[in-house]
Formats: sequence, structure tokens, C-alpha cells
Amino acid sequence: MIGNVDIQTFALIIILVAWTFAWKGVALWRAAKLGQKNWFIALIILSILNLLGLVEIIYLFFFAKKKLTIKEVKSWFVKQTS
Repeated sequence: MIGNVDIQTFALIIILVAWTFAWKGVALWRAAKLGQKNWFIALIILSILNLLGLVEIIYLFFFAKKKLTIKEVKSWFVKQTS
């Protein structure tokens, strides 16, 4: 136990925080790269709400000028062969 939190709960919190930061980073990076200043600002402001990356995921898959695809996400986890 860590304080009053058991280790499973603590691990879940760490996983959720990492999940949120990962999506937030990708969304902010893409919005900046594509010059979508309004989305960049919205993502920063909405980070206060922090809804497990849902706003970022919606932006990336539906509103980005270059929409993210499942294939692209899968490629992040597949080892590239040369």
C-alpha cells in the first residue's frame, strides 16, 4: 500500500496518466505542425478537464487536417524491418 491506496489502484492511476499524456502530446504536436492554432489552444484549455485523452483522440481522428488512422497508430507499436 502507498498511503491509503493499494498498489493496483496506484498502477491504474499511473497507466491512465500515461495514456492521457501520450494522446495529449500527439494531438498538440499534430495541431501545431498543421498550423491549427484554434485546436492547439482548445486542447490546452480543455486539458484542465482532462477526460482521459478523449478530446485529443476526437481531434486526431476526426478534425485534424491530416486525420490519424488506426493503421498509423498500429505502426507505432510494430517493429520496422529494414
